Amino acid sequence: MTMDARKFRILQAIIDDYILTAIPVGSRTISKKYEMGLSSATIRNEMSDLEELGYLDQPHVSAGRIPSAKAYRLYVDQLLKNGSIRTGDAADVRAYFTNRAQQMEDVISRAAQVLSGLTHYTSLVMSPKGAELRIRTLQLVPVSSQSALLVIVTDGGIMRDSVIRVGSDMDADALYAVSRTLTERLGGHTLSEALALIKETERDMRAERQVLSGVAEFLDAVDSEGGKAKLTLGGASNILNFPEYSDVEKAKCFLSVLETKEKLLKLMENHGEMAFTVRIGPETGIPELEDCSLVTATYRLSDNTHGTIGVIGPTRMQYGRVLSVLSAMGKQLTDLLGRDKE
Repeated sequence: MTMDARKFRILQAIIDDYILTAIPVGSRTISKKYEMGLSSATIRNEMSDLEELGYLDQPHVSAGRIPSAKAYRLYVDQLLKNGSIRTGDAADVRAYFTNRAQQMEDVISRAAQVLSGLTHYTSLVMSPKGAELRIRTLQLVPVSSQSALLVIVTDGGIMRDSVIRVGSDMDADALYAVSRTLTERLGGHTLSEALALIKETERDMRAERQVLSGVAEFLDAVDSEGGKAKLTLGGASNILNFPEYSDVEKAKCFLSVLETKEKLLKLMENHGEMAFTVRIGPETGIPELEDCSLVTATYRLSDNTHGTIGVIGPTRMQYGRVLSVLSAMGKQLTDLLGRDKE
């Protein structure tokens, strides 16, 4: 027994109906709601075959069928294969970003809100590791006779700023000259690479040693903090809106995974650089999420730096809609964070 075109059409109708209603689907429902030109008896026989093939489950003897994780996998693979991802969602995503955020943290936080708002699921946005970010510019701005504001701009926007000590003879022009030299020498390098280059720069710029020492200390501090990627969540309580999670203990298990974040971070980091990754039910490898699906996509800051966005919800997720929104969001984040800001 194999999956033919008719069986797949019936399976697709069952999945679409169950996603909308969360109610087991019977042959009469398919016969009435979906124009297939097939009798209820024929559909019932095909549903029995689909159950035998492992694509449908029957929660109760007298109930209709519900899709299995295997069915969702086939459904999603077909969506991706056929390129059935809507383009209209791009306008919805852009509407949430009417004002350009100045810092990557602001954009990430807003993206998480947008994803959860548009999909009604829980959203996850993972920023790149600080150690992966590459310097675009370093700017020194005088704030007093012996101090200056150091601003490091990376390929993800303004990353951090700090006040450092400088010599009393360092006026605005001198600091501007140092800024240009540092940008020329450190631009395009990661924070750890820049730290190594600072030592070489000190030999050529002895008069500005105090400034370079302050820059090095700041780079070292930021590099140490940036060892791990950060995960921002949106709509954590959205799962409570689905009947599958009306059970308090089941909801607690889900929320506990969100609270610790560690298991989710590992999943997000394993996304790689694929356009989309869809993990259905047990494929997540997390027992508490065996009835959930996690869909992730990539956004890019540069050729060498990327982050990951995702949505997590019940396995009866609206996969087409989620893939469409993630596609639009990935492009929007790449545009906001990856374009030239100099």
